Amino acid sequence: MHRLRTTVSRLRPLTAAQTAQSLSQPRTLGVEGGLRTFQPARRQTTSVVAEPFLNGTSSNYVEEMYYAWLENPRNVHKSWDIFFRNANAGAPPGAAYQSPPPLNGTTQGLASVQALVGSQPNVGKLVEDHLAVQTLIRAYQVRGHHIAKLDPLDISCVDFDDAPCTVGFQNVGLYGLAESDLDKVFRLPTTTFIGGNESALPLREIIRRLEASYCQHIGVEFMFINDVEQCQWIRQKFETPGVMQFSLEEKKTLLARMIRSTRFEEFLQRKWSSEKRFGLEGCESLIPALKTIIDKSSQSGVESVIMGMPHRGRLNVLANVIRKDLDQIFCQFDSKLEAADEGSGDVKYHLGMYHKRMNRVSNREISMSLMANPSHLEAVDPVVQGKTKAEQFYCGDNEGKRVMSVLIHGDAAFAGQGIVYETFHLSDLPSYTTYGTIHVVVNNQIGFTTDPRMARSSPYPTDVARVVNAPIFHVNADDPEAVMYVCNVAAEWRNTFHKDVVVDLVCYRRNGHNEMDEPMFTQPLMYKQIKKQKGVLQKFAEKVIAEGVVTVQDYEEEVARYDKICEEAYTRSKDEKILHIKHWLDSPWPDFFTLEGQPKSMSCPSTGISEEELGHIGKIASSVPVEDFTIHGGLSRILKGRANMVSQRVCDWALGEYMAFGSLLKEGIHVRLSGQDVERGTFSHRHHVLHDQNVDKRICIPMNHISLNQALYTVCNSSLSEYGVLGFELGFAMASPNALILWEAQFGDFNNTAQCIIDQFISSGQAKWVRQNGIVMLLPHGMEGMGPEHSSARPERFLQMCNDDPDVFPKMSEDFAMRQLYDCNWIVVNCSTPANYYHVLRRQIQQPFRKPLIVFTPKSLLRHPEAKSSFDEMLPGTHFKRMIPDDGPPAVNPEKVKRIVFCSGKIYYELTRERKNRGMDDTVAVVRIEQLSPFPFDLVKAETERYSNADLVWCQEEHKNQGYYDYVKPRIRTTINHSQPVWYAGREPASAPATGNKQTHLMELQRLLDNAFGLDAFSGKL
Repeated sequence: MHRLRTTVSRLRPLTAAQTAQSLSQPRTLGVEGGLRTFQPARRQTTSVVAEPFLNGTSSNYVEEMYYAWLENPRNVHKSWDIFFRNANAGAPPGAAYQSPPPLNGTTQGLASVQALVGSQPNVGKLVEDHLAVQTLIRAYQVRGHHIAKLDPLDISCVDFDDAPCTVGFQNVGLYGLAESDLDKVFRLPTTTFIGGNESALPLREIIRRLEASYCQHIGVEFMFINDVEQCQWIRQKFETPGVMQFSLEEKKTLLARMIRSTRFEEFLQRKWSSEKRFGLEGCESLIPALKTIIDKSSQSGVESVIMGMPHRGRLNVLANVIRKDLDQIFCQFDSKLEAADEGSGDVKYHLGMYHKRMNRVSNREISMSLMANPSHLEAVDPVVQGKTKAEQFYCGDNEGKRVMSVLIHGDAAFAGQGIVYETFHLSDLPSYTTYGTIHVVVNNQIGFTTDPRMARSSPYPTDVARVVNAPIFHVNADDPEAVMYVCNVAAEWRNTFHKDVVVDLVCYRRNGHNEMDEPMFTQPLMYKQIKKQKGVLQKFAEKVIAEGVVTVQDYEEEVARYDKICEEAYTRSKDEKILHIKHWLDSPWPDFFTLEGQPKSMSCPSTGISEEELGHIGKIASSVPVEDFTIHGGLSRILKGRANMVSQRVCDWALGEYMAFGSLLKEGIHVRLSGQDVERGTFSHRHHVLHDQNVDKRICIPMNHISLNQALYTVCNSSLSEYGVLGFELGFAMASPNALILWEAQFGDFNNTAQCIIDQFISSGQAKWVRQNGIVMLLPHGMEGMGPEHSSARPERFLQMCNDDPDVFPKMSEDFAMRQLYDCNWIVVNCSTPANYYHVLRRQIQQPFRKPLIVFTPKSLLRHPEAKSSFDEMLPGTHFKRMIPDDGPPAVNPEKVKRIVFCSGKIYYELTRERKNRGMDDTVAVVRIEQLSPFPFDLVKAETERYSNADLVWCQEEHKNQGYYDYVKPRIRTTINHSQPVWYAGREPASAPATGNKQTHLMELQRLLDNAFGLDAFSGKL
């Protein structure tokens, strides 16, 4: 039975004997810490079965005891436990009560209870009947959806074999009730609203009303929610008699929306019958569903709605929900349309859109974004959530009352894609919650050609939502009024409780997977039924005409009016000769670019800051700016070490990062760092969140104490998800260009489980959707004998997706370096010094455009004594160094240099150590390429010309088929006009990124160092 509002497990049991003495007194339940008056529920009804029991007032109390007993028999006194056990076991009237062992050595009061309970001839039967009705009502609330008429085709394959039907007139016998009881009047319990203003109903009417609430075109799953208030709220919305009533005006609006949804698809089918568009036929009610959600939310104060969806129905949503100009949609079908913007563009049913308009229902302005999404159907889910969180953050919406998200899903993807689960589990995390998302599932009852019985193991595709206690409203999509009501309730739920909710539109797909597909190949019976199926608009129009809501003439005029709108837009679309992808931008950044979408300049100021500022940030980084805060002893030593570095004007990797973040925050730039264990840092180097050792959950974030008017620093440990969290941070970075958003992998290798976000959104997002993004990925990388899963961030994968041409030496100009950055799809760096890391982070904000930044961060260099930078390298006038030349003896006497060893990252320190040990400091130059992409052609050319007599070697610690070699070799060769070979020094090709054996690792390292400096490794001699 349903839990009591009072936490039952904390009730102090009352004896059955004490009940007799308390019947004439105010009823209270003992709660730890004092007594409180018991409030059964919101509705004030007396729960009595058929006739007064124990003088009328005790029936509620028996009911309360029964709830407590059901929760846990130990919640009630042993006397009640025995009574309910015997009554449930079928003990005859008057025999259910048995005297328990004496309590505290006394039998006082037991006789009175025996007289009160055991002597009543019909007590047992009355209690049983009362509880039977309670159980019956609960059965409908729990399982009514099992027999609801949800499938428009009436062929549903939802399988409940493991949970046989227990509701319906034919099953009353399961509850100990007989057909003769159907006309008996029973008082209603406080856990149902089917009575309205009536407190008692015949059993027949109780069942009829329950079936009307739970077994028609709406099926509700909510009884798994462990919150009494939320369950009562849902009951009231679906059980109250007459609650699903609409005014004539609302029905007319619904009809108009159904007309627009249906006729839009029919128009496209007439004009472009052989084009793929992934139309909405079979689920046309999606459009009024989304419109209803937006209307209701706008009335509640929502100002911005961010939406994500797959391709099915996207054009219809763009046209009739976002309200994109129809001519801009129709011109997309013109095969002769030329592309005006840079990039590849994308197919029309992947594109997004941003639009701000007046909502006619609420008379409030509302902005809507439909995020661009690839065919990786659910990949957009965390991106939408991240953008929603960002908009909430920037407008100070800490409760989700002004900005909300709506996600549209397909049934097969919702059940099959793990990112759905990962995104759900972000929904209630403090740094990731968007305070409730409305999920709308377009349930085609098929996935491409796959039957649901082969696509999921759960009865419904929506069962994954139960993990966060989200209510699930299943609705027959061929009943637009039921759809409209459910969507109203969903919007109210989100506005009331700020929790996720799911609307499952059970529909069908009239065509195949796309308009060119033949579904009869694989689903002949389903599609025979679909061909017979009357369209939802036709059915609804016939209904409202029969009700007198509109006339046939009114309906035909509304259809003709929208058809004319489409025809006029079609005529205008023929004038469009150029495709402007920027018209489909889903995340505009006002005032960041010029009106033409170009950067306002092509220069980047110095990324250095003053000595005073470096000292101040260093002081904050090495202190605890909160009084009476006890930190760990080991952390005290770390902070003291930082203070010593500041006094010596040097910084290590962690302090360099602190300088970058702190200076940006001081300049008003929001910084957000997210990922697994980022607060401390996987390698215990960062410690951006300090924990009081004596007070639980008391923390201090020194970075938020840099200055009075600074921006907020957000640093948050994430769930153990790469795919979901990286997508979330990408979405967060879309909302504003004036923020530094970073995601750090626990180990660089782990980015592989976020590959979809990397490939589909980060690498190619600007080319496909003209969407710039400044997301930063921090990927710990380095061969250190830690095994194949904790070594390589797979730089070869990132470099393979870079769009610069290896065979073309670029044209030089004054702004060459910045122009390279502007033209590339992303920036890939492997910094070897804290100062360069500091500069590249600050450059992300200082440069006049945004590009994703991939940083291969170190592990052993975090504490390497040589991996430190002087404050002099971070002062005004300094910049990020794309390449760091050798400034030692080779630079003094370049003609003596016999070999240039190009490298990147950590291997530099091992090379210089080996060079010193071999006494080759003046004959071998070691040059660090810090920015791998875009490739520093100009700087590499200068180095090769300086050391004109030298062999060229690329050295890396990664295996030959991995790492950077395949990327840098052709570019170096192009730089030197193919005049000499580029030799390789590194590990042999391998399938695994690294060995798991420490000794083997060291042998491989020595071998590659021998190759880099050896006399006979190459044809030349040193």
